Amino acid sequence: MLEALHTKENRIPEPVLLKDIDFETPFYEGLQYNPPARGVWNIVHTGMLIPEAHQVYVCAQGCLRGVILTAAEMNLMDRMSWVSLREKDMWNGEMESRVVEGVAHIVSQMENRPRCILVYLSCMHMFEGCDFKVIADELSERFPGTTFVDCYMTPTMRKSISPDAMMKASLYDPIIPLPKKENLVGLVGCDRETDRTSDIFEIAKLAGRDIWEINSCETYDQYLELGSAARLISYLPVANVGVRKLAGRIGAEWKYLPISYDFEECKENVWQLAEFLTGTELRGQQADKEKNVIEHIEEYISEKSKLADEAFKKAHAKIKDTPIVIDYSATPRPLGLALLLTKYGFNVTTIYTDIFQKEERAAYEELLELRPEMKIYSTMDPAMRFADNEYENESAFTSDVKSDSFLKGDKILAIGQKAAYFVHTPYFVNIADGGGMYGIDGLRRMAEELLDAYKKTKDTKKLISHKGIGCASCL
Repeated sequence: MLEALHTKENRIPEPVLLKDIDFETPFYEGLQYNPPARGVWNIVHTGMLIPEAHQVYVCAQGCLRGVILTAAEMNLMDRMSWVSLREKDMWNGEMESRVVEGVAHIVSQMENRPRCILVYLSCMHMFEGCDFKVIADELSERFPGTTFVDCYMTPTMRKSISPDAMMKASLYDPIIPLPKKENLVGLVGCDRETDRTSDIFEIAKLAGRDIWEINSCETYDQYLELGSAARLISYLPVANVGVRKLAGRIGAEWKYLPISYDFEECKENVWQLAEFLTGTELRGQQADKEKNVIEHIEEYISEKSKLADEAFKKAHAKIKDTPIVIDYSATPRPLGLALLLTKYGFNVTTIYTDIFQKEERAAYEELLELRPEMKIYSTMDPAMRFADNEYENESAFTSDVKSDSFLKGDKILAIGQKAAYFVHTPYFVNIADGGGMYGIDGLRRMAEELLDAYKKTKDTKKLISHKGIGCASCL
């Protein structure tokens, strides 16, 4: 059953309770609101991950403003160009030729022609049925040695595939098959670096494998080395469309090991990861031959689990019943995180999300039993533009707070920028898309981040105004 938020007389939106939400379709999707929390990465940030690549946006002037400002804030305007579309381009039959001639004019002016150019088409091109292959073929013929990648800035096309997932796929399109290196494993689909202490890096080290990650690439040649990876790993669901396509193109094995906040699932992921990287069935008939490896993995799981458990208990001893709110931009599995914290005695009161991942079904069912009254808000519902009316103290947005009391006597701890914005709290965990924390080690890190956020205030207004957590900003 679709649910719509309602508002009180003062227009403050009222939540929907977890027990009243339909897991498959939690909220009505219509006119959308975008809260001013800018920490999540957009297509500009993601495209900039390809070293030495240049971006060209072909779209209307109103749309250009946002992407140009993103590049400017990153101090990377030298890697950004654009072609402005006009209204008459919609009916004069010159849509493809305007893209070709516009991009060609830009490329011909460059002293050092990039080996990779990301060409972003817009909603107007989709409405027109623009043929990108025709565009790419002509540009490739004019500029041999340069790879032209089809990218899209199409926020109106969310019914098919999200712009984020589409960009994650385009990010690896230039990768071509290379002779395989058995020891090279590609960790793909992540904008930010994954913690070097995470289960992926630790088990890879144990298995004698090298991890390729796009964040570590400084040159285009290093980026292309992914084509020689024999195995690929992803853990964010938004990346899977692109990774599946990449694995098939370069002939690599692919394993999806989803980010999780369940101890047992994290332990299972460790075993699956170890088996995938070693190519050995460690829990089957061949197990006796791999006793040394098995002992190391068992020891790793035991030690990491103990550290994570201790970290959560330590955090709860300090945080106690302080209200905690979580938003989906911090992690793709907010229900799983809420369930874990609830089991440790934390007081999770609210989740801000617009959809539930299918992987969250089990956590949803368990939370229904434990916390059926948990509040759920859609971040995109237009009524949410008045959500902060309930939190009157503007000083709560800064790090100058002198008291914990700024919301009816309560201190609130948020996980994610959107949650921090909606409740006006300077106490929040400033992460997006899991924050690079993964596996059992990621659980420990999350507990430590919670405790740190509880102890130290942040300048919320300043932090959430910066686009792209982890990116350089001129602001």
